[in-house]
Amino acid sequence: MKTETLLEQVERFPRSPGVYLMKNRSGKVVYVGKAKNLRARVRSYFRAAGDGRLQIRFLLPVVTDIDFVATDTEKEALLLENNLIKEHRPKYNINFRDDKDYVSIKLNVKARYPRLTIVRRPQKDENVYFGPYSSAYSARETLRFIQRHFPLRSCTDNIFRNRTRPCLYYEIKECVGPCVAGLTTDEEYQELVKQVTLFLQGRKEELVRELKDKMHAASEKLAFEDAARYHRKIQAIEQTVEPQKVISYQFRDQDVFGYYRKDGEVVMERLLVRRGKLTEAKSFLYKDQVLPDPEILASCLEQYYLGESFIPREILLPFSIEGTTALAEILNERRSGPVGILVPRRGQRRNLIQMATKNAELALQQAHNREEKRLGALAQIQAKLHLRALPRRIECFDISNIMGKEAVGSLVSFLEGEPDKTRYRHFRIRTLSTPNDYAMMREILERRYRKAIEEMDLPNLILIDGGKGQLGIAEEILRELGIGEPDLAGIAKSRLQEAPERKGKAWSEERFYLPGRKNPVFLPPSSEALFLLQRVRDEAHRFAITYHKKLWGRETLRSPLEEIPGIGSRRKRDLLSRFGSLKGLQEATPEEIAGVPGIGIMLAREIHARLHAAGPGESEEAPVRESAAGAGLSSNGDR
Repeated sequence: MKTETLLEQVERFPRSPGVYLMKNRSGKVVYVGKAKNLRARVRSYFRAAGDGRLQIRFLLPVVTDIDFVATDTEKEALLLENNLIKEHRPKYNINFRDDKDYVSIKLNVKARYPRLTIVRRPQKDENVYFGPYSSAYSARETLRFIQRHFPLRSCTDNIFRNRTRPCLYYEIKECVGPCVAGLTTDEEYQELVKQVTLFLQGRKEELVRELKDKMHAASEKLAFEDAARYHRKIQAIEQTVEPQKVISYQFRDQDVFGYYRKDGEVVMERLLVRRGKLTEAKSFLYKDQVLPDPEILASCLEQYYLGESFIPREILLPFSIEGTTALAEILNERRSGPVGILVPRRGQRRNLIQMATKNAELALQQAHNREEKRLGALAQIQAKLHLRALPRRIECFDISNIMGKEAVGSLVSFLEGEPDKTRYRHFRIRTLSTPNDYAMMREILERRYRKAIEEMDLPNLILIDGGKGQLGIAEEILRELGIGEPDLAGIAKSRLQEAPERKGKAWSEERFYLPGRKNPVFLPPSSEALFLLQRVRDEAHRFAITYHKKLWGRETLRSPLEEIPGIGSRRKRDLLSRFGSLKGLQEATPEEIAGVPGIGIMLAREIHARLHAAGPGESEEAPVRESAAGAGLSSNGDR
């Protein structure tokens, strides 16, 4: 009966391009698809043999309603499908998740003295952007290299305008000092900008040739210090170029995709080739897949390239997929140039595909090896700590505070031996302002597991960073809440200077406390179980410390400036930008303070009096860069 009703509904669909949304009984979208002809495509699901796709057998029994959105073109349908997949995360679609955080480097070429900065989203403006880089870390490493060998200014425009003498970067030769007249010329600075541009564009051979010419010219003029400086730059650049393997002598930007499937597991491998050199390889693993291979690959490509990803000149695929014409049309517009989506059958391009496919196969083997290792570590934990269940999900708690101030608790969660960051939580301590780790642990455990009972969201193992006292608090809380399922354990450092020994065997310095057991449990120092539990504990500690430092820094920046009536975040930022720090502001006269826009002489005198009443020892040093960030912080609230 349900099938007949759905068929009647589908018969009213248009024959135009569009997107269809299949929903379950509760109205949740479980599948999103696109089609050139909506009626023909959706009707194919209800044929006797389906449309030939395996997932139809799993999908149709849960579908109770089908909606559609008609579009004018196939290209519009592709864009809409991508947006709807991101919005609804349907169970039966591929949800492409690249854990790389892509960033770019911006050069503000219109400034008199350009500088480099890291940005998340390049804008369509007059600035020049380089990248993308697979992570902020790799972009920062590139900037560090440039600053050492091509010393452009790194300070913000606000700091640059207010400097009267060169900073430390000039003294250590990581800036040529354009902020002070006479230290460099516009021509010398623009020459540096040109060299940096060549380096970031990947035209390093051209840059080396240019630097060699300058080195020889300096030698002929007997300017040996200048020649030595050019020689050091050349050596540094050649060292960065040497590890990059040339795999294509067409010197094009290419994205190469390999694909490997074994049973229900699929691995897609992406090789990034930039100017003929392999710069990065990344694999993506999908488990329990019943979708056909072309649909998996197509869905991944659409979600990847319709995001913030760099679009190369060529995209090489292992096999044909549906919708390449519409995708190429969109990418042509975004790149402002031709983009070829190719399925090579022979030659150098086909060799790249085979390399990517081989890497995909190896990635799946490595994933299996890592999974076996993690499951082995979990089984060791269960055996050594005498747990009732395999600790597939572990929750670990830690407390961080300084004399009770800005006290916070952290919760980290590990699933199958890997961090599950969607379940990480911070807790601001509400009930205490004096140091009491036991009471703080009681508060966060009670808050966490009262909510866990409501959501039926309990782990297999609760790990407490602490000894018998903290473990006793956890036992008491679970008993009060009527929770008996999770296992409990406390982890603490041994009081012994060296690892304890038993029967001639060395044991780790970590000791584990268990409910109902007087003596702690020690694990062998080389066991996978110990490494995993230490990793969980260290992650909880890191997560707590990071949040505590953020709150402590916010409090430090707020005092004593924001206690002065009439000083808001904007005036605070202007004052700190002008004088560099609270200490610099404290040393200024009322007349100098009044010179800051928006600060009159009466308010300047009030600021001067308040800062001097606080005393020099209470005014913390606050660099301008940190102050500007601190001025914009806002509370996240408790979670």
